[in-house]
Amino acid sequence: MNALTDVQSGSRALLSGNEAVARAVWEAGATLATAYPGTPSTEILEVLARYPDVDAQWAVNEKVSLEVAIGGSLAGARTFCAMKHVGMNVAADALMSQTLAGVNGGLVIAIADDVGLSSSQNEQDSRYWGRFAHLPILEPADADEARAFTLAAYELSEQFNCPVILRLTTRVCHVKTVVTVGERLTMDNKGFIRDPRRWVMLPSNAKVMLPRQAERDVGLAAHAETSDLTTILPGDDASLGVIASGPAALSVREALPDAPILKLGLTHPIPVARIRAFAETVDQVLVVEETEPLVEQEVRAAGLTVIGKDLLPRHGELSVAVLRHALAVLRGETETPDTVAAAAGPDPTVFPRPPTMCPGCPHLTPFYCLSKLRKALLISGDIGCYTLGAGHPWQAMDTCTCMGASLTLAHGLAAAKGEADAKKGVVAVIGDSTFLHMGMQGLLNLVYNRANVTVMILDNRTVAMTGGQEHPGTGFDIHGDEAPRVDFAALVQAMGVKPERVHAIDPYDLPALFSLIRTETQVPEVSVIITNQPCVLTDRHVPHPALTVDEEACTGCGSCINTGCPAIEVTRRETTVTKAGHKKDLAFVRIDSAFCTGCNACVETCAPDAIVPLAPEAHPRLQRV
Repeated sequence: MNALTDVQSGSRALLSGNEAVARAVWEAGATLATAYPGTPSTEILEVLARYPDVDAQWAVNEKVSLEVAIGGSLAGARTFCAMKHVGMNVAADALMSQTLAGVNGGLVIAIADDVGLSSSQNEQDSRYWGRFAHLPILEPADADEARAFTLAAYELSEQFNCPVILRLTTRVCHVKTVVTVGERLTMDNKGFIRDPRRWVMLPSNAKVMLPRQAERDVGLAAHAETSDLTTILPGDDASLGVIASGPAALSVREALPDAPILKLGLTHPIPVARIRAFAETVDQVLVVEETEPLVEQEVRAAGLTVIGKDLLPRHGELSVAVLRHALAVLRGETETPDTVAAAAGPDPTVFPRPPTMCPGCPHLTPFYCLSKLRKALLISGDIGCYTLGAGHPWQAMDTCTCMGASLTLAHGLAAAKGEADAKKGVVAVIGDSTFLHMGMQGLLNLVYNRANVTVMILDNRTVAMTGGQEHPGTGFDIHGDEAPRVDFAALVQAMGVKPERVHAIDPYDLPALFSLIRTETQVPEVSVIITNQPCVLTDRHVPHPALTVDEEACTGCGSCINTGCPAIEVTRRETTVTKAGHKKDLAFVRIDSAFCTGCNACVETCAPDAIVPLAPEAHPRLQRV
């Protein structure tokens, strides 16, 4: 998408929710925007970086990102911060204090919930943060509302002197809608207001702010009763009224076209009086919300009888099919109310395609080596492309919890392993961006407590899993301009790792990598192995001539398959009997040369030397050129 700054107010454009939020941040006159990449929120900052007059910056983690945005707000500017749902777990420390002090310039925090677990380790409902931090929650249903609600969020932030949370979901973030855009507002910077009693969060200062926060709660509750972000979608069938929010409200409209709907745009605080008045116009009330029963519980606490999660599932998207099935259950048309969650029907039968790493990925060989040393190791993993190392064919990961936890879990494993694991080495595997995000503290703790852990930093010079974004270890900023680049070897030595225990290695040199891992896991102290080849999907990667299989030389041993490279395909399988009378399964292979990057990892595994360079005249990529 272009910046669209030349599009006049009132023009229409087809935008995703992420693009619409970015547009609204620009239109609102914000001058600073920060984020850490995380699906489904990543594209918001990527799009914002294309707009003039907005300083868009990647941060090393969500806490840092929010604190930078808070600082910009204190300086008097409108600012913006974006993250996925688990990111607020990291940023919560800053949020919970700043909610007391408030803001100067408007501050909007977009939190994108991965409802349905498309690419996350858990499913959270970020509306809880509004209750926890005493902050308003705005919940758009589509891209057009995402733009309108973002603009409203800035007004609300400055009206009530607090950050405002814009709660998005994957469906809002990624689905496109026709959006009517506007022009950029001219906002005067208010300047920093020196007031230590407000900005310095000492206990004596914070105690004074608590009553003010309570007063703000009262004001926000009154505002919720009149907010035009909450609307009633009329319906002729008064037998059932629905309270809904976000994209679930659109599913309700499709599933129950005749039902009146109270569509909550401001979902915290809830408008109790409006809900009570709405309930009086219908026979029954159904609360439809993704994913937790927050509104349902608050409505029941107000003394109203409603139907909610006793009928609807507490996880996953509330699709039209799920809602129609729930309605059938409610009407007594089915005898299996416990099957509501499966109402969308069985999954179609398709050939299984488990996720895997890319052909030639520099993470293939580290996990190949770890899989070969599997019985002698405990392996603690982390969040990134390399999390796939837990799957087939490597199965070389024992734990994976959250960003940065590979080092700290490994620390605990090493410190408390029992007699059965006493002789096993402990390895922590982490990516470059994840290490900078939350891994450095774990390494410092390992060194300080003299732990016996081998740390593998898989540096592919990008935030690969979210689409190849920049970070402080790539040497470039969000605009592609050169920036200072972290020297990982120097960094870990500065944190106390002995120089002789720090090793940078080409991961494609498989024999050397295997030998290094085996050696370092036997050393009883902290050691660090840094792989140093870029992601194959970035322009930093330089492919080598593709490879092919000499079919006459191939013995079907299948060793190359264990690298996990998807460019290697099995063409046929056979079973033979050895001289000792044992059955032996053979797998003959070919290499899809169109995908092969020529990394040579498979060559190192091939005993009969059946994998050879492809002749240039047979190379598909060269033929296309």
